[in-house]
Amino acid sequence: MAGSSHGHTPAAWTGVTIAFIGFCVAGAFMVMAQPVGFWAGMAIVAGGGVVGGIMRSMGLGMPKQPAALPHTAPAATREPAGAES
Repeated sequence: MAGSSHGHTPAAWTGVTIAFIGFCVAGAFMVMAQPVGFWAGMAIVAGGGVVGGIMRSMGLGMPKQPAALPHTAPAATREPAGAES
């Protein structure tokens, strides 16, 4: 994946950063036994995905690659009968 530039876009970095912050918030509130704070952190995690998707649709993500068409070999042709060397 490292060689294919997978995820090296502003949309990916922003979405993952927001999701990571949400994960930290949810983890902290889980340790403090505060369910409301935990679910708020999970909402932040989901918000990271939404923000990343919106940024991708705005053109800040990886461009969509057209589907590769299967390569077909040209049909084999016979040489004319009189073409002997």
